Amino acid sequence: MIVRPVRSSDLPALIDLARSTGTGLTTLPANEERLAHRVGWAEKTFRGEAGRGDADYLFVLEDDNGRVVGISAIAGAVGLREPWYNFRVGLTVSASQELNIYREIPTLFLANDLTGNSELCSLFLHADYRSGLNGRLLAKARMLFIAEFPQLFGNKIIAEMRGVSDDAGRSPFWESLGRHFFKMEFSQADYLTGVGNKAFIAELMPKFPLYTCFLSPDARNVIGKVHPDTEPALSMLKSEGFSYQGYVDIFDAGPSVECETGKIRAVRDSQALVLAIGTPGDDATPFLIHNRKREDCRVTAAPARFAAGTLVVDQLTAKRLQLNAGDQVRAVPLSAARESK
Repeated sequence: MIVRPVRSSDLPALIDLARSTGTGLTTLPANEERLAHRVGWAEKTFRGEAGRGDADYLFVLEDDNGRVVGISAIAGAVGLREPWYNFRVGLTVSASQELNIYREIPTLFLANDLTGNSELCSLFLHADYRSGLNGRLLAKARMLFIAEFPQLFGNKIIAEMRGVSDDAGRSPFWESLGRHFFKMEFSQADYLTGVGNKAFIAELMPKFPLYTCFLSPDARNVIGKVHPDTEPALSMLKSEGFSYQGYVDIFDAGPSVECETGKIRAVRDSQALVLAIGTPGDDATPFLIHNRKREDCRVTAAPARFAAGTLVVDQLTAKRLQLNAGDQVRAVPLSAARESK
């Protein structure tokens, strides 16, 4: 398996993946025109022809037979070309000494605070390939790319996590709040933001603070919580140093997590090494390995070991990276010490 930049020839595979995602992945709508535009723009981005506010680094996961089975992406900076909205979860305090009443009420403030940060987004892996190292490779390859090219990204990286919804795709937060202002189904609003139509959010969403005590109990209970299917992704990001700082999605109240770029474990601990080809050994540790290229970027996960300033990998791994012995790589252990294997 390798992670590489998307190409125009990948479009049919991306359409198939988009149709299988269901709700919750707004950055990968099953819209051929929108996806074709995104792929073309990603190709320009990898060639260095896009500013940070427009940069869209879209990667695919490809098996050894050339089949595209997953995608992931990094947005260079959010909110510089299209509005970027979140709710900031705050607190309103009311008190009356005469009545001996003291109330702390969680409150939602419509905010653009995360504007300008880089974002990990569009992560999706085909169900048949959700095993072994594939998921971690697809998600963490982006971090190694950031480590190699930090000048392309902001000082902070964020990731919006999918919020809670039921098997039919209904969000309790949306049903209690968003529906009253948007008069449409959650899936429709989700789709419109995915295809770039975000103006309606500013036009229809109330600007004043929203007291969560007016929401249904089910809606209050999911604020800052992730969909069960997203728990593994959240755990992985936490192991890399990401944390929840009180920002949630305005539609499903899923949390946004964030980390200073230089403090991400895979960024901080990665090393530039010389590649050696040999036998890593039975006790070799899985490493995330990048060929240090941009437009021709290739990242894989494979057993490897340090030896006299080199990283020893087997011949197949070198072939996947399209490298020879003596070439430079950037590498980091695939998993953080506290991350479950």
